[in-house]
Amino acid sequence: MKKLYLIRHAKSNWSNSVISDIDRPLNKRGERDAPFMARLIKEKGIEPDLVLSSPAKRSFDTAVIFAKTYGKDKKDVIIKDRIYEAGMRELSLVVENIDDGFDSVFLFGHNPGLTNFANLVGSEYLDNMPTCSIVGIRFDINSWKNVERGEGKTFLFEYPKKYF
Repeated sequence: MKKLYLIRHAKSNWSNSVISDIDRPLNKRGERDAPFMARLIKEKGIEPDLVLSSPAKRSFDTAVIFAKTYGKDKKDVIIKDRIYEAGMRELSLVVENIDDGFDSVFLFGHNPGLTNFANLVGSEYLDNMPTCSIVGIRFDINSWKNVERGEGKTFLFEYPKKYF
């Protein structure tokens, strides 16, 4: 069994128009929401074997906050360039190439790709994954190469506005 947790980056800062999209940092709400959401799912007994992130600062910083909550280090977050601005096909390729030794994977990225991918492989339709939301999808497979359309069971959907 494989479990994939799609996690949209926390809220980012748009106040400086000179900063490129990939370099945008988290804003104050993002800095509040990320540790809260990390603690929330840790308390549910969810543990990652692998943490993957887009190279975008807002995504990587969110991933690092989650990693630290789990006692991991910044170096434990693996950057996958393909996740930045990824659509469903690119995300499928990222997932298909995960080493089968990992059963529980956190993947930090962006919309609309994450929402579309969750809808492609999961069992429940989502209108939108808000910032810092987490969708958990379980697959009754032994290899990540076998993740296919509609084969996953969506079992978790958490987001900050449920709590704030």
